[in-house]
Amino acid sequence: MSKSLNIALLGNPNTGKTSVFNRLTGLSQKVGNYPGITVEKKEGVCKLNRTTKAHIIDLPGTYSLNASSMDESVVIELLLNKNSKDFPDVAVVVTDVENLKRNLLLFTQVKDLGIPTLLVVNMADQMKRKGISIDIPLLEEKLNTKIALVSTRENKGLEVLRELLLNYRQLSTAPTIALESIDQDYFDNLKKAFPNQQLYKLWLVITQDVNFAKIDRNRVSDTTDFKTQSEPHLKRMQQKETVKRYQFINGILKETLVVDLDSATDLRSRLDRILIHKFWGYVIFFVILMTIFQSIFDWSSIPQDLIDSTFASLSEGVKSSLPEGVFTNLLAEGIIPGLGGIVIFIPQIAFLFLFISILEETGYMSRVVFLMDRGLRRFGLNGKSVIPLISGTACAIPAVMATRNIENWKERLITILVTPFTTCSARLPVYAILIALVIPQGSFIGLNYQGLMLMFLYLVGFGMALLSAWILSKTLKIQSKSYFVVEMPNYKLPLLKNVGITVWEKTRSFVTEAGKIILAISILLWVMASYGPGRDFEEAEQIVTTTYSELKGEALATKINAYRLEHSYIGILGKTLEPVITPLGYDWKIGIALISSFAAREVFVGTLATIYSVESDAEETIKNQMATEVRSDGTPLFNLASGISLMLFYAFAMQCMSTLAIVKKETNSWKWPMIQLFGMSILAYVIAFSTYQMLA
Repeated sequence: MSKSLNIALLGNPNTGKTSVFNRLTGLSQKVGNYPGITVEKKEGVCKLNRTTKAHIIDLPGTYSLNASSMDESVVIELLLNKNSKDFPDVAVVVTDVENLKRNLLLFTQVKDLGIPTLLVVNMADQMKRKGISIDIPLLEEKLNTKIALVSTRENKGLEVLRELLLNYRQLSTAPTIALESIDQDYFDNLKKAFPNQQLYKLWLVITQDVNFAKIDRNRVSDTTDFKTQSEPHLKRMQQKETVKRYQFINGILKETLVVDLDSATDLRSRLDRILIHKFWGYVIFFVILMTIFQSIFDWSSIPQDLIDSTFASLSEGVKSSLPEGVFTNLLAEGIIPGLGGIVIFIPQIAFLFLFISILEETGYMSRVVFLMDRGLRRFGLNGKSVIPLISGTACAIPAVMATRNIENWKERLITILVTPFTTCSARLPVYAILIALVIPQGSFIGLNYQGLMLMFLYLVGFGMALLSAWILSKTLKIQSKSYFVVEMPNYKLPLLKNVGITVWEKTRSFVTEAGKIILAISILLWVMASYGPGRDFEEAEQIVTTTYSELKGEALATKINAYRLEHSYIGILGKTLEPVITPLGYDWKIGIALISSFAAREVFVGTLATIYSVESDAEETIKNQMATEVRSDGTPLFNLASGISLMLFYAFAMQCMSTLAIVKKETNSWKWPMIQLFGMSILAYVIAFSTYQMLA
């Protein structure tokens, strides 16, 4: 009979906790949110032996159990809530071999909760190079626990960790420090009032502003009396607790840890002098961005062309092999082109996540955060605002959620409002198809024109975010003050397994989440394009044949399909919108794509793929179809003016219902998402209008 074990994985940021999680679980993991909270929850499954399966939760990084953010509150809530299905049978605290003193503070706090706690000392491969030696048996004795010395890079020590997890019941749950030594009278009274409760758990309930909704309320509700102590007194006791813990840690490390400073190199300081230099730091960051955008276009062109032609052939093959009818048409003209419009961008999205993951893994992203903080303050943003703005290049939703780390409400609100200007990966399919259509092949001083255009769109989005932040900082009447602190992790070579899992998970999530929307909208659009009211739609073939009697064969069929589409339900919707968008250089078909892409920006390409597939029976790729679209005067619909106008519209418009929903959740009001929706849409319209009128 198989057994299941709940394991909580904890640690400070940048200790390699995620690397340990990835090594244990591989691809057997999923990402979601804690119920009712916009905090990311990573779970995985690991087979410890033939009969024991481990359910591992990778908790948000935290420096201690003294919560100062929502992420840290989630950690405390789980560790104190025995009623939770995820309450750990054993806690694993991951530490970095170079920062043991700081990392062990969290370990002592978790162990004092009475939870069986293992210690993982990670990055063991760095010990020799850094001149570090640890007496593991003595450290185990002093901490009264078991230790796994691990190198996730070299895949060492993980079998030892699995064995220790199987034998977790042998771990001591004795506390590391005596809380009574902080204030004897206070804690004696606390024990008398709650004789059956764990002392350190009570102390956390009293001192932490956390929503302990499911903790044994009938047992600890009367702790209110202990909160009547003056706030300064409680703070002083917390400070005493921290001092006691560090005295305990220092005493142990003096006996068990040796660091030969002469063996350590100063490579990190030399790199930092260059990478966060006031001038060269920005130049290097700009060059890195340029390389990324050039690579996204150059490397992905071959697989994209293959995917494009495969879906076109698949659609044609379905039409020729299946019997004629509604289902065949739906499959060939609705579902396949719609899905093809998303799958084609998997290479570009995968490359984007690949580069972002590498920058994070190497430790460079923290340098970017520090570097950009110097300039962001003049725009009214906290340095921590850089994290959402940069992560917004992947997706605005987790980027908005990442603002939780900004303690100051005004700066957090401004960051939430301007983050959607940052070019997310959902815009990438729109940019990619339009750039390929209207920006010519060629290069300038070795730089590809199309890559330069993509770089420009990213920069213009970031620039608008800064300008909007500056305006909001001057207009929002919220008085506040804050400070910026960021940790600089050590430089390290990216762990290929971590990078691979990140790319796989993010790309899979993008495709599956977008795929659900695309599939639903593709079916809806096909129905709206295949049916219509009145005589014009029902008798389209007769009307066109009579009006254009000179047309024969394929030309006549194309004209009939176009006439029928124009008088379908979707055609009527597009025609209604056309007068509003004509000054921007768009026609009614683009209008339909604009409306449908409010569900998700990437739907734009899938929508046009569906519309053009319904209109034409020819075996053509979506790019070829768009390239041959003409206006009533015979000029190309997608030219330089209309293409750039459309790209700028998408750069500034708030076309993402999911982002609006998450902004509502984070701000607890519909006021701010509505300001975003109408403000960004009006701005997008004005800029797109001005651009088209100047270039046309």
